[in-house]
Amino acid sequence: MTRTWLSVTVELLGGRGEELWPWSGRIFAVGPSHTFMDLANAINDAFARWDRSHLSMFTLADGRVITDEETGAEMAGSIHGPIIAPIDIAIAKVARTLEAGAEFHFTYDLGDSWMHRCVVGEVKVDPLEVLGVRPDVPLPYWGWGSIPDQYGRRWATDDGEGRAARKPSRPHPMLLHAWPAQVQTPGLDLSELREAIAAADAARFLAAVTGRDIDDALQQVGAGIPMALERRRQEAEPVALSVINRLTWRGGAGDRLLAEDLLAGLRGVPLTGRVVPVDLDMLGTVLEGDPELSTGGFLDLRTGQVYDDSATDPMIVGEDAAIDVEEEPERWLRLDRTGSRNGWRDMAAFAERQHDEALRERLERAIEGKGAFFRFRDIVNGEDLSEQWYAFSADRQMGRSREFLADNGIRVG
Repeated sequence: MTRTWLSVTVELLGGRGEELWPWSGRIFAVGPSHTFMDLANAINDAFARWDRSHLSMFTLADGRVITDEETGAEMAGSIHGPIIAPIDIAIAKVARTLEAGAEFHFTYDLGDSWMHRCVVGEVKVDPLEVLGVRPDVPLPYWGWGSIPDQYGRRWATDDGEGRAARKPSRPHPMLLHAWPAQVQTPGLDLSELREAIAAADAARFLAAVTGRDIDDALQQVGAGIPMALERRRQEAEPVALSVINRLTWRGGAGDRLLAEDLLAGLRGVPLTGRVVPVDLDMLGTVLEGDPELSTGGFLDLRTGQVYDDSATDPMIVGEDAAIDVEEEPERWLRLDRTGSRNGWRDMAAFAERQHDEALRERLERAIEGKGAFFRFRDIVNGEDLSEQWYAFSADRQMGRSREFLADNGIRVG
C-alpha cells in the first residue's frame, strides 16, 4: 500500500473578529503535485466559502509568506520589517515545502481574516485507502464542527456523548496576531554586503540583504541596487522598491536623493546632474573626519577619487604623487571639513533609540562635555553595540555626503 500523500489537519480558529469554539476541522489528503493554491481552494471548498473574490495567504512557522504574485510584490515592497521574498502560491508545492509535523497558518480574506491552524500529520496516507479515489486536487477525508459536518461531529474525537472541552482561558496566539512568535531579525553583515558590491556579485548581494534588518543601512544597501538591477533585474526589483519605500519613509539626510536615483534606475531614466562615481565612505571621512588628521581635501570630478589635503603636498607624498589642483581648477571640488556637530548628533540619536532606559541614560550622560566621543565609544564597545553603531553612523554620514554632492550639482554614479 503506497503512502505518499500528506495528511493535513486544518482547524478554523475564527474570523471577522470572532473566536470560534469548538474549532471546526477537516483533514485533507494532499498529493505530491498539489500547490498551495490547490490547498487553499480545497480549504475554501471544505469550509463553505461561496464568495471567492478575496485573497488567500499562508504563513509558515519561520515567517515565510505564500500568496499570489501581486500581493507578494506589494509585501516585498513594505517599508517595515526585514526584506522578504514571498513564495508564489500558484507554483510552490505543499509536499516540497513542508515536512511532517510542520505547523502553518492559512488566512482567507485579508480583511475579515478567517484564520486557520494547519498541521502536517506525522504519517503519510494512501488516497485510495482514505478517499477511495486518487483526486486531482486535495480533498478532505475526515472532519468535525458546525459548518456543518455531515456526521455531526463537533470536535475531532467527538463520540456523540461527551461534552466539549473547556474553552482555553486565552485565545490562540494566531487570533492575537502573536504567531509565529516575534524573533529578533538578524542584523546586516556589512562586510559581506560591501564585498558583494565590490565584486559586483548580484546573487551574493541579494542573499546578504534578504531576511536581514537593513533599516539602519539603507544608504549602504542602496549603493548595491543599481548593480543588482543590471545583473539580476527580476529578483532585484522588489528589493529596490522596498529600499525606495523605506528611504522615503525614513527621510534622513540624503535619503530622498537616493530614493530618486534608485527610482530612476527602475524606470531606466538617466540621473539628473553631473554623475560621478564617488566613494561616499572616503568623502565622509574627509568631510567629517578627525580634525587633527585632516583639514579637508579635494574631489576629482573626472574620476571620483577623494584626496586628503596632504595629497597636494610634495613634501609629504612625493613630487611625482602630489596632485596639482591649480593646473586644472575645473577638475577639482574643494572639500572643507564640516566639524564634529553632525557626529555628536549621530551619537545623541543613537542613544535616544535605545530601549534600555539605563543604557540610554548612560549614553546621554557620556556625550555631555569634553571627551564625549571617547566616552560614548567606550560604552558602545563595552555593551557590544559597536557593529550597530558603525552601521547607524556610517549610513547617516553617507547620506550627508550624498547631500553635499547634490548641493554641488553632482549625483553618485
